[in-house]
Amino acid sequence: MTILQQATPTHFSRILAIGAERGENVVTNDDIAGPIDSSDEWIRQRTGIVTRRRSGPEVNVLDLAEAAARKALDAAGLTGAHVDAVILSTITHWHQTPSGAAILAERLGATPAAAYDISAACAGYAYGIGQADALVRAGLARHVLVIGAEKLSDFIDPTDRTISFLLGDGAGAAVVGPSDTPGIGPTVWGSDGSKASAIRQTHSWAELREDPSLGWPTLRQDGPTVFKWASFQMAPIAAKAMAEAGVTADDIQVFVPHQANTRIIDQVVKQLGLPDTVVVGRDIVDTGNTSAASIPLATERLLTEGQAKSGDLALQIGFGAGLVYAAQVVVLP
Repeated sequence: MTILQQATPTHFSRILAIGAERGENVVTNDDIAGPIDSSDEWIRQRTGIVTRRRSGPEVNVLDLAEAAARKALDAAGLTGAHVDAVILSTITHWHQTPSGAAILAERLGATPAAAYDISAACAGYAYGIGQADALVRAGLARHVLVIGAEKLSDFIDPTDRTISFLLGDGAGAAVVGPSDTPGIGPTVWGSDGSKASAIRQTHSWAELREDPSLGWPTLRQDGPTVFKWASFQMAPIAAKAMAEAGVTADDIQVFVPHQANTRIIDQVVKQLGLPDTVVVGRDIVDTGNTSAASIPLATERLLTEGQAKSGDLALQIGFGAGLVYAAQVVVLP
């Protein structure tokens, strides 16, 4: 009987570097309040958002992803030639095929790296980190580039009061590689498709083909359902991620949740019982909700502004359309 050879595993992995790219235009609450019959005060009270960042029509989601990826590679002291796999999480790449990741790999000089897209919405970056950790530890890749990128302004209805006024554009990227010590804890993830309609596209491409009068599909959400689910069901997931990593709330120095809404963030912090000393990512205040990009964007900001530092223990959790979720404890680069 022939015995198959196996890849040589690596015991541990970690995030080596993070890069970020935000939409170039600052959009204030006053800029968007009119069409939704709202006000700056209402938006701030309901969401915590003061401004959001959006890109112009000449910039696409892969442009944002490429910029963030180059910054992450530069910070890691690597080039595309060092990358063995590219994982792109996005729901706003306009083409179902080929994958955005394959195009990115070519742009970055990472060919012939493995490349594929993830459609896990706001949990996509945490999904990607979990997969990158597994690839490195299994010996299937030495360096994995994980990118969360969204140009959500392409799918906004300016008159929609359910989600569109929350959304921004941006990309965050992380380089994951081998480590002498554990740098990424076990990923706790899952889904609840029974609530799939809570965050959704208004209609399918097939429906648009049959009835062009429907217009361009945009995003909608059932706010109360999402708020209740995220506020009270995500804290146990985050707590499980800490338990799986063998740490407690007292060990955590940084908390980076998906930047959905400051009220949701506050509720999850309360549910987890995190100490007051824990630094909490709140990039949503002036970047908006950027779905798959929100966790790496918030992390990069904390590091750049000195609120967090290399070696800090961070709990991160993504949650969103699907409904899907993923959490892990990581050592910051």
